[in-house]
Amino acid sequence: MYKSITVKIGSNVLTRPDKKLDTARIEHLVKQIAELHRLGVKIILVSSGAVASGRGMVELPAKMDAVSERQILSSVGQIKLISTYAALLEKHEISCAQVLVTKQDFRTREHYLNMKNCLSSLLDREIIPIINENDAISVTALMFTDNDELAGLVATMMNTEAYFILSNVDGIYTGDPADAKSALIEEIKGSETDLSSFITTRKSNFGRGGMLTKGRVARNVAAAGITVHIANGTLNNILLDLARNDGTVPHTRFVAGSAHPAIKKWMAISVDFTEFEVHINQGAARALFSPRATSLLLAGVTELKGDFKKGDLLRIIDHNHQLIGIGKAQYDRKRADAHLEDTKYKPLVHYDYLYLFP
Repeated sequence: MYKSITVKIGSNVLTRPDKKLDTARIEHLVKQIAELHRLGVKIILVSSGAVASGRGMVELPAKMDAVSERQILSSVGQIKLISTYAALLEKHEISCAQVLVTKQDFRTREHYLNMKNCLSSLLDREIIPIINENDAISVTALMFTDNDELAGLVATMMNTEAYFILSNVDGIYTGDPADAKSALIEEIKGSETDLSSFITTRKSNFGRGGMLTKGRVARNVAAAGITVHIANGTLNNILLDLARNDGTVPHTRFVAGSAHPAIKKWMAISVDFTEFEVHINQGAARALFSPRATSLLLAGVTELKGDFKKGDLLRIIDHNHQLIGIGKAQYDRKRADAHLEDTKYKPLVHYDYLYLFP
């Protein structure tokens, strides 16, 4: 059985067709969480449902703008959502804590470590963190794709053994799950499967993400060394079955890759928070992906973008204009420009501070 788990529960799992919270479903999930907690499993819960909960409580004008509507619904709904969890967990003599975050909280190493310390302190005291995006103050450009992405960042940050994504389908299929010809993909390793070729881009009724997002997030988290399970959260005892990891319940499992040092994990999830870029030639790209531990030398650089300083993160773009990694600059842009023709100058990005995407 896993000893630490990040669980993401989607809106379609928690919400009834009438747009109100499915209290009976939440109660059953909480009962399973309580049982895992009793067995010593550390659980971090990332729960959707605030906006959907608010929809069942507030009537808004038909012409209200989308941002204001989301802010109102999430503000009202989050209170009911966390109160429901707290009351149900209290029956099992378990305390919980509400943690609301925004994408900005992952931007700097300082904020990242502060958040990690908060969650670690809660877990050490056997308090279950319940995390959600702070939709009340987030705006479209600064929002997570959905809570799948947020939970993936949390799982990577906290280095939990597993990450469970609970949706209202059994996992990833070879086509539309409603099509009888589609088959459930039970295991995915590395980059062996092109998920975009058959996953529908249709979004759920209540959430804002789809299975393509889940697949992308799952692959990235698995690449960081964490096993990912995408499963049907409406099934009875799904959390207990997944935690045993014995393959008894039909779902999709992403096999964990090699674990990375903590600093590289932070770098990997920070790629969206920097505008600085270093473009490299084909030879440099080939060298970085070789079996040998290779740093990025100026000899392989074709272009630099942005006035970066020492310690800033750089997006690494290959000769095909594809993002292939992220690295920490060993010196600033001015020094890099001054030594571009010096093929023996020290690496712009040292291997110890380089993360390559799978």
